Amino acid sequence: MRYNQQKAIIDIETLSILQGKLSPRIFLGIVIEWALLHQAELRENWQLARQNQPLENIEPLE
Repeated sequence: MRYNQQKAIIDIETLSILQGKLSPRIFLGIVIEWALLHQAELRENWQLARQNQPLENIEPLE
């Protein structure tokens, strides 16, 4: 996840930050909401990435 100058690696299953840093407002307000809505798609893209396949687009948070 990259937002402005902030960057972090987030676990798809637990939605916890594995590496990097995001401000609490951004992390809780934007990232978690989006990831919860698209968790299945994130899992599918992770499997594609592990197979060096092109990723599917995931809709942004509106």
